[in-house]
Amino acid sequence: MSYIPFKGVIAYPVTPFDDKENVDIPLFKKQVERLVSAGAHGIAPLGSTGVLPYLNDAEKEAVTEATIQQVGGRVPTLVGVSNLTTANTVYHAQFAEKAGATAVMIIPMSYWKLTDDEIVKHYDTVASKISIPIMAYNNPATGGVDMSPALLKRLLQIPNITMIKESTGDIQRMYYLRKELGDDVAFFNGSNPLALAAFSAGANGWCTAAPNLIPDLNIALYNAVQENDMEKAKAIFYQQVDLLKFIVAKGLPRSIKAGLDLLGIGGGNFKSPLKPLNENEIAELDNILSAVGSKAMA
Repeated sequence: MSYIPFKGVIAYPVTPFDDKENVDIPLFKKQVERLVSAGAHGIAPLGSTGVLPYLNDAEKEAVTEATIQQVGGRVPTLVGVSNLTTANTVYHAQFAEKAGATAVMIIPMSYWKLTDDEIVKHYDTVASKISIPIMAYNNPATGGVDMSPALLKRLLQIPNITMIKESTGDIQRMYYLRKELGDDVAFFNGSNPLALAAFSAGANGWCTAAPNLIPDLNIALYNAVQENDMEKAKAIFYQQVDLLKFIVAKGLPRSIKAGLDLLGIGGGNFKSPLKPLNENEIAELDNILSAVGSKAMA
């Protein structure tokens, strides 16, 4: 059995900035602590929610170290290390491993469209330079590359690639992954509005920014699935689905930061060119949060 260190709800923190667009590490640690204390089963900095492509090397390293220090081994950590070049991806993967990360997540990033062979070589090179597990992340909406099930199957021949995060929103792919790849490979849902369907398809977990705002509901959904109480799971899912759709439609960093501000926790500022939600969007989010009762959870 391959080593799969994650299951359940893997929470993705935002990366907050101060008014000079420097990473606000104290606020970031506060946000991470809240996620761990709320019961998240893992913490994954430097994903799409954490605006990885907008950070320089020093900022990525600071966020990596702050995460591992704050988590303190209470739950596993999954650090995003993706870069345009293989050399830089190797560098950040090795940095994350030395800092104490449980695993790393890699999405193939490109300007020119990468071939399947180039993607396989990229992952294989990084994997050969570290000893911790790798989650292969498929999200064509942000990475510009759609890794087919056949390509993912090739990647899984690389020994320490043991996990897949699937964010295309195609539920049939999730059924394929579970049926064709077996129990030695874990797949995780990255499409928030498909959380219930993905669990029904056999997903090991849910990689999501939603626990920043509604951790109790997210974890309750996973627990209901584990109890095989699908009627309860369905009710819990539909209680939160409007919020899940909103944060995807409006952009995860913008939505989560606005929500954290509404909850009184603080989401921090942005790094240009990203800007906050407008007043109407914030009001809409406030109404959705009030409807799901998340303010009582803060």
